Amino acid sequence: MRAPWWMKGVAFSCQSSCGKCCDEPGGIVYLSITDAERISAEHEMKVEDWLERDCRQTLDGRYVLNSRPEDGVCIYLDEKKQCSIYTVRPQQCAAFPWWGENLATERAWNKVKEACPGLTADDAILIDGETVRIHVFADRESTKGFRAWPPRNK
Repeated sequence: MRAPWWMKGVAFSCQSSCGKCCDEPGGIVYLSITDAERISAEHEMKVEDWLERDCRQTLDGRYVLNSRPEDGVCIYLDEKKQCSIYTVRPQQCAAFPWWGENLATERAWNKVKEACPGLTADDAILIDGETVRIHVFADRESTKGFRAWPPRNK
């Protein structure tokens, strides 16, 4: 079996005050169990209370972050286009642009490259394929999400 094209590494450098990956009206950020625990702890809240305040459930019951009602953008993106919970952000967010859907085809990847200046930046550094693979799996785990708190398998 041939290794994915990105295993040889991909140049990337997140650009300060960009926020393009988060500034998407209608974007959905799926949450893993560990995301809910980590972010609620950062807010010094019980997970149940944080879920009630900052999240909603999709039609199939998975928890996702709320969006701002006025523009449909993530509630944690501030006016400077920076994430106000960056150090504890959801793993789906930390995995961007290394989402399986982005890496699946050349067409999908080219679309991401057009939208994300970090992939064509002069200061981009080579992200090794193993790191990309870890992010792909983290995104996959987040997308599975969870539907109840406390989770039954925990």
